[in-house]
Amino acid sequence: MRQPTLFDGSKRLVYDEAVDLTLQSMQAYGPAHDHWGIAWSGGKDSSATLTLIVHLLDTGRLARPKSLTVFYADTRQELPPLAIAASSIMLQLHQRGIRCEVVTAPLDKRFLVYMLGRGVPPPNNRTFRWCTRQIKVDPMADAIAARLDQLNGNVLMITGVREGESAIRDERIRMSCGKDGAECGQGWYQEVLPQSRGVRGRIATLAPLLHWRVCNVWDWLRIYAPMPAYGGWETSAIADAYGGDEAEEVNARTGCIGCPLASKEMALETILAMPAWSYLAPLRDLKPIYRELREDDSKRLKKTGLDDDGSLSSGKNKQRKGPLTFEARLDALDRILAIQAACNAAARSLNRPTIDILNREEEERIRDLIAAQTWPNGWDGDEPTADTPMDLIFRDGSVQPLLV
Repeated sequence: MRQPTLFDGSKRLVYDEAVDLTLQSMQAYGPAHDHWGIAWSGGKDSSATLTLIVHLLDTGRLARPKSLTVFYADTRQELPPLAIAASSIMLQLHQRGIRCEVVTAPLDKRFLVYMLGRGVPPPNNRTFRWCTRQIKVDPMADAIAARLDQLNGNVLMITGVREGESAIRDERIRMSCGKDGAECGQGWYQEVLPQSRGVRGRIATLAPLLHWRVCNVWDWLRIYAPMPAYGGWETSAIADAYGGDEAEEVNARTGCIGCPLASKEMALETILAMPAWSYLAPLRDLKPIYRELREDDSKRLKKTGLDDDGSLSSGKNKQRKGPLTFEARLDALDRILAIQAACNAAARSLNRPTIDILNREEEERIRDLIAAQTWPNGWDGDEPTADTPMDLIFRDGSVQPLLV
């Protein structure tokens, strides 16, 4: 097989070149694996990967594996256009007879339940980034492992990883580019050890869109994929959610609505600028709630900072801030429900899609956990709030009453 060339990263691949690169990647590694799985987040890169691979299978340009399973990661906090597009694409997959599993975190591990029910403060990028692994990575790994236990033969997991989105990721790709027989330009191919209990065969991962530029992704999602000849996929809304051709690579990323880890709500603001989605403007108020929960010391407990002998410790960790108070959790719950209600009232008046970032089951679970006085491990609720001055704390950890 002719080895594909390594394209200059500054060059915009035309459609035929980009697809040919992906096709060669799949032809090089696909036939050696009996079963394929596609990890799909609903974002632009994984959606382009999914719909292109299925298109190549539908048209016979790519030989079908014995089985194909699509794993959709539903965080329950997705931007509405992306969630709606994902639902449409899953219906199209079902019509093709392709197995699609919706992967959601267990109830107590979901973003709002974990934060408001258990009292864990919102994540941040510096010291406490718990959300991505808990609501996406771990549930996806568990779902894939469960599926692998059912299969006999070599398995290929296909992802939408591309160069250009993350400098750290790019360096990791370069350092392992030739591992396991992979050729630069053929996609990022990595063999992994079977960690699933009953796997009988080799497992590998492949990123067949590795060298696509973001403009190629827009071209596919917005122009080609929606055309009947290419599958008629409901993908144009995905490109619109990112800003399409107007979005630069560095800004062409989305996360959860009100993501505490993002400095700016680029994707949400892009959506709200569209007249059809402007009724979702109350969602802007989510991010300030999360920031308040993290930064307002009156809403969080803290360790007393006492050493074993009862003296005040100079160690920073012994005076660390901790979980959210019950009052802060209930207040945030009411405010988030009000935001959702405002969006949905506007949606019904305009005959537009409603949102569902906090359903009845999740709300009830949050209230049950609060009623049961649930705290994160290592906290018992007797700690003072983080705004309590240290000179008001007794040596036994109790707080002195203020004189009035």
